[in-house]
Amino acid sequence: MDILTAAITLFLVMDPLGNIPIFISVLEDVYPTRRRKVLIRELVIALAIMLAFLFFGNNIMAALSISGPSLSIAGGIILFIISIRMIFPIRHRALMGENSDSEPFIVPLAIPLVAGPSTIATLMLMSSKAPNRVLDWLLAMLIAWLISAVILFFSDYLRQVFRRRGLAAMERLMGMILTTIAVEMLLSGIADFLQQYR
Repeated sequence: MDILTAAITLFLVMDPLGNIPIFISVLEDVYPTRRRKVLIRELVIALAIMLAFLFFGNNIMAALSISGPSLSIAGGIILFIISIRMIFPIRHRALMGENSDSEPFIVPLAIPLVAGPSTIATLMLMSSKAPNRVLDWLLAMLIAWLISAVILFFSDYLRQVFRRRGLAAMERLMGMILTTIAVEMLLSGIADFLQQYR
């Protein structure tokens, strides 16, 4: 996997276009003068969380006795589920929490909407399969995070331009692309697992 493929994969997993309606809804009751500051804060927190799992993912895997093939298979399954939800979206208001009228902090914007389980699993998979390329994965992560941040920063404008159907169409297209990546990751994990017993 090269840097561009890794960046595209992470971008698709973060799904900023699909998260636009949730971000707008969560920040709706926040004072307009505070919205951008809150959004920047949440994006930075999400970045810090992703950095932690990128650099310490191997240690976490070792502590939990998780093998590379099992993480690859699990990551493929998770990405496949995420891609299916992108193609057939179901939005849960539970992500917003019970106090949607208060200023969000960490949950749900930073976690799980930006640095969600699938993003974390993907980063851990990258760092475990090629730990010597951690700087490449760092660059890919920063590219994906930056593009996602720009999209979410201008979420109000993008919703007005593309409207709900346009955003839904783009999300479904990204879901189709992510499906192929998920299947490839799953097959790679199975191949690595079978190779251990040859």
